[in-house]
Amino acid sequence: MGVPVSSWPWQNLGSFKYLLYGPLVAKVIHSRAWEGGSAEGVWCLHLLLLFAFRGLIHQLWWSFSSMIFLTRTRRIVQQGYDFKQIDREWDWDNFLIPQAFIGAMAFHLFPSLRELPLWDLKGFFIALLLHAAVSEPLFYWSHRAFHSGQLFSNYHSVHHSSPVPSSFTAGHGTPLEHLLMSLLMGLPLLGACFMGSGSIGLFYVYVLLFDFLRCMGHSNVEVFPSGFFETFPLFRYLIYTPTYHSLHHTEKNSNYCLFMPLFDALGGTINTKSWSLQKEISSGKNIKVPDFVFLAHVVDVVSSLHSPFVFRSFSSMPFRVLPYILVFWPGGFLFMLAMWGWSKTFLYSFYNLRGRLHQYWVVPRHGFQYFLPFAKNGINDQIENAILRADKMGVKVLSLAALNKNEALNGGGTLFVNKHPYLNVRIVHGNTLTAAVILHEIPKDVKEVFLTGATSKLGRAIALYLCRKKVRVLMLTLSTERFQKIQKEAPTDCQQYLVQVTKYQAAQNCKTWIVGKWISFGEQRLAPRGTHFHQFVVPPIIGFRRDCTYGKLAAMRLPLDVQGLGMCEYTLDRGVVHACHAGGVVHCLEGWTHHEVGAIDVDRIDIVWAAALKNGLRPA
Repeated sequence: MGVPVSSWPWQNLGSFKYLLYGPLVAKVIHSRAWEGGSAEGVWCLHLLLLFAFRGLIHQLWWSFSSMIFLTRTRRIVQQGYDFKQIDREWDWDNFLIPQAFIGAMAFHLFPSLRELPLWDLKGFFIALLLHAAVSEPLFYWSHRAFHSGQLFSNYHSVHHSSPVPSSFTAGHGTPLEHLLMSLLMGLPLLGACFMGSGSIGLFYVYVLLFDFLRCMGHSNVEVFPSGFFETFPLFRYLIYTPTYHSLHHTEKNSNYCLFMPLFDALGGTINTKSWSLQKEISSGKNIKVPDFVFLAHVVDVVSSLHSPFVFRSFSSMPFRVLPYILVFWPGGFLFMLAMWGWSKTFLYSFYNLRGRLHQYWVVPRHGFQYFLPFAKNGINDQIENAILRADKMGVKVLSLAALNKNEALNGGGTLFVNKHPYLNVRIVHGNTLTAAVILHEIPKDVKEVFLTGATSKLGRAIALYLCRKKVRVLMLTLSTERFQKIQKEAPTDCQQYLVQVTKYQAAQNCKTWIVGKWISFGEQRLAPRGTHFHQFVVPPIIGFRRDCTYGKLAAMRLPLDVQGLGMCEYTLDRGVVHACHAGGVVHCLEGWTHHEVGAIDVDRIDIVWAAALKNGLRPA
């Protein structure tokens, strides 16, 4: 049997827990429809609005702290949020449900709440005084108690189980802790009401400010200027900082206050590093140079909402279109226009692998823009500036995502290497490992494959590799010249295995299709029953056939010792990255000093594959 009041009764309900707000919603509807807007119905409406705003405050603080391009120099704990922490904090908003019903109960217990004015300034000052005189010392001593013995192991350890604080960590705790928090929040409000100075506005201002400061303290981003406390030293004891509270989370033996370090000073529990560390971090010099950069791009407007700074839970799962996400499409569209007009390549996310910092940078362009003739030069300028910036910083390897290495755009990266021959950063298109992944997915007993996109970089490499293995390759292309050029690259005794075809009907008896060019439903219908579609086309094809199977884009699973990874790459599973990303990782781990751009060296396919496996990467 578990420890009393240490788990939420609805923890197994998932999203159905929100049905518990049903009675409040029903009361609002009933009041509006049949009671002419009764005081009780209005109170329930305020409760629902208040708790919606509380959730929004937590979300906005998360979005701000996750915009690494804004906050990277002021992050306190340098580690990233991993999937374990995200799952642990998934139901961070559990505490809002009982607090909503405590608010409803207060309406019936205290009749004076039924006739509150909209605003009374006097009540705000009374609540502020009661907060400082009652709530702050009560929290301080109870918090210290929760850090001792079984109170910590049975209750408070849940809150401290998150290695990197976030605004969602502020809500992550046990029912007992949040019942105490409800009491501490309620005392100043009820005190102001009993003194005849309560108001609806006071409830909104106090509760939302309370949550705002809690989220700020857990944001892991120092928001106070470096010289603020030197200019106003008294404020050191009146308001805590994110650095101040982060020290409490990392060391657990100091900085116990709610919002006012004065009580730590009186209790002798101020961490001596609080102000020097705050000054150091807020100076904006807290920068670490990445070893590896994956230069990505946006696929489309809907998938842009899969960003960690939009919804953490959504981005931590493989991308799929959900109904509620479509509501935010207009915002994503405006964001696209803003990026097109003003944005430069920006830092998006990061993780750590074996002591090396790996970062995602994003070119602020969506997939369709790569096919606009007038946008070509602008995109290449963005990529080139990112490469030069990485070179100046001391980045070792920069890997180009799918469309950033498009042959028609920049020759698979050769444009930049030829233009800047003295680059120290190694440019990698990752196509060698992409080819290796696709080739190793093909069963060894296959004797014939059908290949679309056959004369592309990847198509060429796949065809040349397979013909060496005596596999017959039906290469779909209308260009005899390009086909013959590739065929001549094959060993003389293997050239017979490369066969040019010009129509999809030629593959009606072939059950292994390798798709490098988007194919329609009508074209898929020509494949025989039981066909497996391997693919390296972006975006991936839509699987229309239920009697066939479809592979995902070439990808590999990162090593198990990856740290701080908490987002999924597009439609891929957790911990899985696209092969072009993985190719750059291998390049970095191996310390290779050559560029990997332009045509794929077929002789290196097995070398790169072996290096990937040696370094702990595995097929997805």
